[in-house]
Amino acid sequence: MERDETTGTGLPASEPPGQGLPLVGLKVIDFSELAPGPFLTRCLRDLGAEIDKVERPARDGALSTHPGTYRVLNDGKRIHVLDLKTPDGLARAAELVAGADVLVEGFRPGVMDRLGLGYGTLAERHPGLVYVSISGFGQEGPLSRIPGHDLNYLAASGLLGLMGELDGPPALGVGAPVGDLLGAVYALSSTLTALLTRKDTGRGRHLDVSITDCLTHGMNMVIGQLQADGRASLREAREAVFTRPAYGVFETADGEYLSIAALEEHFWQRTVAALDLDLSGLDTATLGDRRRNTREINARIAAAVRGRDVKSLTETLEAADVPVMRVLSPLELADSPHARERGLFTSAGDIGYVRFPVRIGDEA
Repeated sequence: MERDETTGTGLPASEPPGQGLPLVGLKVIDFSELAPGPFLTRCLRDLGAEIDKVERPARDGALSTHPGTYRVLNDGKRIHVLDLKTPDGLARAAELVAGADVLVEGFRPGVMDRLGLGYGTLAERHPGLVYVSISGFGQEGPLSRIPGHDLNYLAASGLLGLMGELDGPPALGVGAPVGDLLGAVYALSSTLTALLTRKDTGRGRHLDVSITDCLTHGMNMVIGQLQADGRASLREAREAVFTRPAYGVFETADGEYLSIAALEEHFWQRTVAALDLDLSGLDTATLGDRRRNTREINARIAAAVRGRDVKSLTETLEAADVPVMRVLSPLELADSPHARERGLFTSAGDIGYVRFPVRIGDEA
């Protein structure tokens, strides 16, 4: 069974990406679904690569559960609906692999080997192939065979333990699949590295991208500080992370939310002056003093913020050169002055989405 399709109504898959992009001519075959692999290949597409995406007859699960997400991640890719359990489906997949520079797969470890599409087999026929395996816990290890989603990877990396409120349980996350996206970005950088080294060696590599490992790597700064401070328990770690005076989200008089981040001494002094904060009875001379009084300081900031509307507060704090930003809804992003000025948004038909965010200038 095979059915070829294009997705979205943006750049058709049959049309080559814009000339001048750095990865024009690169051919990628994508066996992944949901978020991590498709986000990686979306980025590669945005950089000029041609993407052939293989989907099982039941299709990518995101198509039924999150159709808008599916369209954003897969716009402009050539979609091949193949039954890899049949000889014809496998034969067609093998043809696609033969012309590819990069293969991306997101199955559980062992599945591609059973299909005859594992790295060991393909590398013999296509030694230059960069083979990217994205999984929750890696190709090997005690967790490699168990199922998982973003929440589980956050839990395994220690990051979930630092989410939420100090006196509450760990939160459910931040509203976006942080692990899936971070894993895809690590996969992107590693893929580009492998392609760079292939120029000298002529050989590809097998990239074992564990989403949990990527999240854990991102915890290095926190781990280092907790060790230096002698923090031992999760409670102590949460206290260290959440003890941030003049750093938080505060509700304004008109029901909006304002983020203020004034940890450094100069920002702190400007915040006190701009909000005309009453600090009587509090020792705030140093950051250490302010940390010991975090709750009361933030309570007084909250009281000051509650008395004013978000527009006047933002203008006042910006004029004082304080790090401040109104909390935006995701649906406001496309119309924000920042997004408009930076030209961040493009579209797939009636679905707007953000282009690859790094501006790659012309050659000197």
